[in-house]
This record gives sequence, structure tokens and C-alpha cells, in this order.
Amino acid sequence: MPIDRELMKGSLDVLLLALLENGPMYGYQIVKEVRSRSEGLLDLKEGTLYPALHRLEKAGWIEGFWQARADGADRRYYRLTARGVAAAQQKRAEWRQLVAAMEGILR
Repeated sequence: MPIDRELMKGSLDVLLLALLENGPMYGYQIVKEVRSRSEGLLDLKEGTLYPALHRLEKAGWIEGFWQARADGADRRYYRLTARGVAAAQQKRAEWRQLVAAMEGILR
């Protein structure tokens, strides 16, 4: 059963921050990683991903940088800033509290 997009909206920031804790990634790599780790259940679209990345960048939690590829084309990567590392830890803690509260209600 597909996940309601509205449910995803509230968890997108923590999802992206958690992925970027593992190191810099570019957009399509993020999409593939989300799909893989969720066993195909979650599928980010460009129209969702890039506005979220720009929002996190504006907040100072991530920064984008260009890196040249062997074929000469540049690719934009995103990585956590120091503020982003702290935000990732905070968002993860908030997420775990929310999940515990929801599980308590849904039982």
C-alpha cells in the first residue's frame, strides 16, 4: 500500500538529514537510497526533494557544492553543516518521541 504523501511531508527533513549524516550525496543518489532503504515503499520525486534540500540549505543545516565528474559534467552534492549535525540529532530524537507516542495511541 502506498504511503500518503501528507504523512511523508512531516518526516522529510529528518529523513534527509539522516541520509546526509552518512556523507555527501547528490539528488538522484538520495532518491535511489530512499527507495532502496525503504524497500521501494518510499519514492521521492524531484518536486518534493529539491524544495526540501533548498529549505534545509536556507536554514543552514546543509550546504550544496559542485563536483566535477570524469565525463566533464558537474554534479551538485549536499552535505551537513555543523548546525545540520546538531539538527539531525534533535530531529531524530523528536521523531522517536513522535513514533513512541503514536504507537501508544494506535495500540
